Amino acid sequence: QVQLVESGGGLVQAGGSLRLSCLASGRTFTMGWFRQTPGKEREFVASISQSGSITNYADSLKGRFTISRDNAKNTVYLQMNSLKPEDTAVYYCAHRVVNEYRYWGQGTQVTVSS
Repeated sequence: QVQLVESGGGLVQAGGSLRLSCLASGRTFTMGWFRQTPGKEREFVASISQSGSITNYADSLKGRFTISRDNAKNTVYLQMNSLKPEDTAVYYCAHRVVNEYRYWGQGTQVTVSS
């Protein structure tokens, strides 16, 4: 059982930046970031392989968001730039086991004001 804790969310003005962190209780393999707004389905944001060599992004977010990791710290990051009001959501990190994201954090709120 891998425990995940997100941090770094908050209130930011449109055009600003935030860096989210996801601290894991131990070594992890592929990790992903997702986000969800009330009334909408959960949306894939980005993923990163265990070594960090392979990354994937939602097409609509390419160029603005960057996923990275520091395995010595058991931490995965999501750098978010040029934030827009529509980026407002609860952001979750998750750990992929075999073919599904099995373990999830509690989420961190990101609010982008106009």
